[in-house]
Amino acid sequence: MTAGAMSLDQYRIDQQPFYAPVGNEIAYFEAAYAERVPVMLKGPTGCGKTRFVEHMAWKLGRPLVTVACHEDMTAADLVGRFLLEGGDTVWKDGPLTEAVRGGAICYLDEIVEARQDTTVVIHPLTDQRRALPLEKRNELVTAHPDFFLVISYNPGYQSAVKDLKESTKQRFAAIDFTYADPARERAIVAAEAGIEDELAGRLVAIAAASRNLSGKGLDEGASTRTLIRAGRLIARGIAPTDACELAIVSPLTDDADLRGALRSAVAACL
Repeated sequence: MTAGAMSLDQYRIDQQPFYAPVGNEIAYFEAAYAERVPVMLKGPTGCGKTRFVEHMAWKLGRPLVTVACHEDMTAADLVGRFLLEGGDTVWKDGPLTEAVRGGAICYLDEIVEARQDTTVVIHPLTDQRRALPLEKRNELVTAHPDFFLVISYNPGYQSAVKDLKESTKQRFAAIDFTYADPARERAIVAAEAGIEDELAGRLVAIAAASRNLSGKGLDEGASTRTLIRAGRLIARGIAPTDACELAIVSPLTDDADLRGALRSAVAACL
């Protein structure tokens, strides 16, 4: 057994993560997992993609290896590299290789942030081969039967420079995510932040106003994650207006006019 396969217990999720489904995404994911069809999650920032994957890993009883992709990430960061230890050169599996060997769910979060020459290493894992070539070791790692690959990205940030190749996209089944309807989002915020339902509803109303500014100077409106953070600050004794300034207004924009519009929405809703 490799060192990578032995270390997967640290990636297990012991307690059920809170997740409120907004559609048939749980059934879709379970069917894809049963057939080992890789899954691509598409949706705006903070709408619950990562929490959904955590919930499904817990539900399926599989370890979850999460990689936050970034523009400086290399293929070696994913698959592994040779390192010097005590004067010896030893191979160290990367997170993707650990997941492939040990049968974990590997979640590549915001995959479009990674360079395209890095993401092509996943191609042999997404078709009938289900294998990962380690060229530096001259090794072909056959995926564990329970290995499963999930990627995510925010279509709102797509561009000609940052987008997935069609040859990559068509290897996945895609599940679209969006923000929950107001009643469901209200329940999520109340449960996650530990605040009263009525206050959660006011935060959701602020989010709705901010989302109306999306594309009108604001890249994106307040996410569900942002509302939960504001709610947690309020639960800690921060005044609601101040909490919204800290968690919603200031993070969303530095533009004075947009901040003024957001503050007006906060005042109207609170």
